[in-house]
Amino acid sequence: MYARAAATTAALLGAGALVLPTATATAQTPAPSAAGHDRPLVVAHRGASAYAPENTFAAIDKARDMGFRWVENDVQRTKDGELVIVHDDTLKRTTNVEEVFPDRAPWKVADFTAAEIAKLDAGSWFSPKYAGQRVPTLKQYMRRVSHNHQKLVFEFKKPELYPGIEEQGLRILRNEGWLDKHHVKSKLVIQSFSADSVKTVHKLRPDVKTGFLGTPSVAELPEYARFADQINSTHTSISAAYVSAIHALKGPHGKPLEIFTWTVNDAPGAKRAAGFGVDGIITNTPDVVRKALRED
Repeated sequence: MYARAAATTAALLGAGALVLPTATATAQTPAPSAAGHDRPLVVAHRGASAYAPENTFAAIDKARDMGFRWVENDVQRTKDGELVIVHDDTLKRTTNVEEVFPDRAPWKVADFTAAEIAKLDAGSWFSPKYAGQRVPTLKQYMRRVSHNHQKLVFEFKKPELYPGIEEQGLRILRNEGWLDKHHVKSKLVIQSFSADSVKTVHKLRPDVKTGFLGTPSVAELPEYARFADQINSTHTSISAAYVSAIHALKGPHGKPLEIFTWTVNDAPGAKRAAGFGVDGIITNTPDVVRKALRED
């Protein structure tokens, strides 16, 4: 399976399409900072996923309608090399794949073509109200985010399953207009739980803002600051001292390292994280977090 995926990606990408000349990359204005926005930023996790099915158009449209500019997503790859927006590496939880393809267990994303996935209902599991929502391709998703005038925390999910996904994802972002100076400066962060994936993105596009998902030890932070602009940790793993240690370092763009914490879905948690000094809060309930922050 992985060999097929790698071969497909190689065919899609061609050679050397994404690496910028060094002078161009280093001259680029650093990517977005929480400075100049409400602090901390509120990011709608997989869209407003408490109120609409995650990673669908409905979820990012709901975030837009609630007044939230920043959304987060998850990117994986199909059997025939299409990038799609889905969190799990199986389709079981968030679609009707068991009903449509009952003999295809364990229903891995990588075992289905884009055309097969496009047939699935990605909304009814959440509510009958959302019947007919689909799993978007990355191209479709980026066009919707652009239409909504939103900004994106883009996550490569389980990149170890999809060799070359970073190059492919960057190519699509570029083709959709998301790697121009304006988007790179103020509208895009690319993150992953895989340090190797984040390093790859930074190597290919050193102008793009990157985030590492995890909680490295304080002693390890200087190494991560070489390729990540953010350390994005679960809210249960951080403290004021840890946030201060992050802010004391500078990332690869010469700006203070940042932290977006996740997944904070209640008012006490939001106030606690804000009290630590985090730069962003990723949440399924952005309205709850916003209200809590405004009460302080």
